[in-house]
Amino acid sequence: MAEAFNDLILPADKAERYRTLTDEIKAVLEGEPNLTARMATVASMLAASFDHFFWTGFYVVDPDKDDELVVGPYQGTLGCLRIKFGRGVCGTAAATGETQLVPDVHAFPGHIACDGRSQSEIVVPVFDAADRLIAVLDVDSDQKAAFDEQDALWLQVIVKEAFSMSRTA
Repeated sequence: MAEAFNDLILPADKAERYRTLTDEIKAVLEGEPNLTARMATVASMLAASFDHFFWTGFYVVDPDKDDELVVGPYQGTLGCLRIKFGRGVCGTAAATGETQLVPDVHAFPGHIACDGRSQSEIVVPVFDAADRLIAVLDVDSDQKAAFDEQDALWLQVIVKEAFSMSRTA
């Protein structure tokens, strides 16, 4: 019981954790122009900060197929290699340009099960300084309803801070 209590994140605690993490990510990424290094760092720091983040990483817009995502830097079990725009949660986020907050992936039409243990998911589109979609940040949990609007807000802040000001050429 004590272990379960220690894993509990209260709303104010979660906001403070995200605030601190956002500052840490900004500090670590300062001066780093390489997109892959930036993505790998963000994925690693997010995965290390929240125990319920089961899979944390990026699917990058394929430069040769502008309607397809290809797996990028991530932390977790095997990810899907390619996802078409409009397919699954990641493809929907890419096609719409909107964050997808899914409390039960099994209820999401067309969900792609890269790992059957995934129960909930949040996907945030990543735009560069020219407002072009370059990737999506995908976070899965093995718990249902693991993400809320606070996660959506802070993950959007993190990707904006980490990628909208970076050079992607």
